[in-house]
Amino acid sequence: MVQAAPFLLALFLALGAHGLPAKKCSLTGHWVNDLGSNMTILSVNANGEFAGSYHTAVTATSNEIKVSPLQGSQQRGPNQKGQPTFGFTVNWSFSDSITVFTGQCFVDDDGKEVLKTMWLLRSRVENIKNDWKATR
Repeated sequence: MVQAAPFLLALFLALGAHGLPAKKCSLTGHWVNDLGSNMTILSVNANGEFAGSYHTAVTATSNEIKVSPLQGSQQRGPNQKGQPTFGFTVNWSFSDSITVFTGQCFVDDDGKEVLKTMWLLRSRVENIKNDWKATR
């Protein structure tokens, strides 16, 4: 019976681990990307809406970079499984442009929260003939 005890303990731990809830990814907090830009999301309300600030480390303008406000929304549906999709808009305080981001919040294999996003930046142009160069 002594030899069976380690096996039962290992079996119990293996079966018990499946019952543990998976870590959920939360957008709230301070985030830094690979280029050194940083974002703070203050809180996500019951409707999934959030606000915060974005301080970019990269820009195409010669203007002084300033912290800019952001507003967004997180999907709150039952199919999100703790790794929600989201979108937000940054209204740049130092240029005539706006960027929209969309992405998903993941928990990686090490338990670290990671945001994966794509973005589009729209700059103001002088006339409709230059529309082709307004979006990056």
